[in-house]
Amino acid sequence: MLIRLGHSSDPDDAFMVWALATGAVDTKGFVFRLFAEDIQTLNEWALRGHLEVTALSLAAYPLVQDRYVLLPHGASIGVGYGPIVVTQERLTLDQLRRTEILVPGRLTTAFLVLGLALGGPFEYREVRFDRIIEEVRSGRAEAGLLIHEGQLTYRAAGLEKSLDLGDWWLDETGMPLPLGVNVVRRDVPGIDVLSDVLRESIDAGLEHRDEALEYAREFGRGLEAGLADQFVSLYVNEMTRGYGEEGRRAVEELLHRAQAAGVYQDVRLEFVD
Repeated sequence: MLIRLGHSSDPDDAFMVWALATGAVDTKGFVFRLFAEDIQTLNEWALRGHLEVTALSLAAYPLVQDRYVLLPHGASIGVGYGPIVVTQERLTLDQLRRTEILVPGRLTTAFLVLGLALGGPFEYREVRFDRIIEEVRSGRAEAGLLIHEGQLTYRAAGLEKSLDLGDWWLDETGMPLPLGVNVVRRDVPGIDVLSDVLRESIDAGLEHRDEALEYAREFGRGLEAGLADQFVSLYVNEMTRGYGEEGRRAVEELLHRAQAAGVYQDVRLEFVD
């Protein structure tokens, strides 16, 4: 059976699908066609049920929960780190509330958590994630919300970190920050077997780290080997192999807080067993 699988065009997601892309894992009869796109595009595709399996911002899951179910692996979860807001000169939280902030998409978890951190609606402008650093560096924008490898490369552009959402969330809740998840469409036959294949792909990448990293660097937009390794290490961890109790509690906490803030009407979490 053909499985169209979407992953974000950054090194950690690419690392997790290396084994599928190179035939390093038994796919048990599934044939995979991989799509690498920015996460906002994948979120928008999921609203239409475009792919059988896709990476997704956790913030978008309540919008597609009737069509997709959460896979128990493949999540990007930061422990004390996460998306950051950068500026030319460091700003306080109160100053950020009065500043237009470039964001990589309204459906991203980064956008959701920034709204929680700022305490409500804020002024923003949507820009593709890989253009935000240059927009702030050039002065065309005062602040930008960075996801993916921009969290590691902003200093080279002379920018300051004014807010780390993973650090804020940890102080607020004592929990890791769940950002990206993997989901499978509910109408796909053999979901349990497919889930096993996808988990084995993650395990294969970890067991053959050098080969998987070489593949992942192709999605790093010139990211040097050391930084690519560092970025993958941040977001491919034990909770990627399986959420565990801590990871699932963090997912519940974030979405329930968002529901209490009026972002969602009805959040129903369901994982593939």
